[in-house]
Amino acid sequence: MRRLGGRGLLLGLAAAAAAVVAARWMGWWSGRAGLRLFVPEELARYRGGPGDPGLYLALLGRVYDVSSGRRHYEPGAHYSGFAGRDASRAFVTGDRSEAGLVDDVSDLSFSEALALQNWLAFYEKNYEFVGRVIGRFYGEDGLPTPELMQVEAMASRGAEVGRRALQEKQKFPPCNAEWSSSRGSRLWCSPDSGGVSRDWAGVPRKLYKPGAKEPHCVCVRTTGPPSDQTSGLPALTNRGDLDHPNLGEYPGCPPLAITCPFPL
Repeated sequence: MRRLGGRGLLLGLAAAAAAVVAARWMGWWSGRAGLRLFVPEELARYRGGPGDPGLYLALLGRVYDVSSGRRHYEPGAHYSGFAGRDASRAFVTGDRSEAGLVDDVSDLSFSEALALQNWLAFYEKNYEFVGRVIGRFYGEDGLPTPELMQVEAMASRGAEVGRRALQEKQKFPPCNAEWSSSRGSRLWCSPDSGGVSRDWAGVPRKLYKPGAKEPHCVCVRTTGPPSDQTSGLPALTNRGDLDHPNLGEYPGCPPLAITCPFPL
């Protein structure tokens, strides 16, 4: 198992969002004739131990047979705590204590809800779906509860937040930075700074974000129309994004310099 984080999570947001849409077409949330429904006490018998009827786990109320991944989930294995229960919360928090191996995800963030949908896509692809758990996410009729629908809404919001973050990173890629005890610090831009490949280098600027305590260094395009200009309209300026209101110059650094040194 793995946790999604940092740039890896951002790059996975679009795929996860697509998985949420695909889930609807696959009938994840709809009822199914003959669908097996578990109560939590019954699911708890499926921990893969001697005499147990199988090795199952649940995620957001959906039960999967993980026998093919026995080495990960069987008693004594690293992720054995996930077996025989719905431990949705732990998939994104990493807390594998008894207090953390629970299905309460009501206080998770948008991005964490989206990460859960990404995990759901993983299990749907790699393991056999065998039923649903009656409780937090599915009712006795096997249909989704309002809480499950809320998680789905949170995931959709997380996908939107991630999409905007990716767009901003393309617009304002992070600067390169280095520090030396003998020379001080240096900020500079290049066509691949911040892991964003592009056909321009840009110049260092401070980007002030609402709610952030400190600005961070980004590379700003200096030519062409502003990024937020409506496509097809005549260019209002040829200064790229230099006039964006949330940007500030570094004192002592020439306005169009690609590198800004700050000696000790």
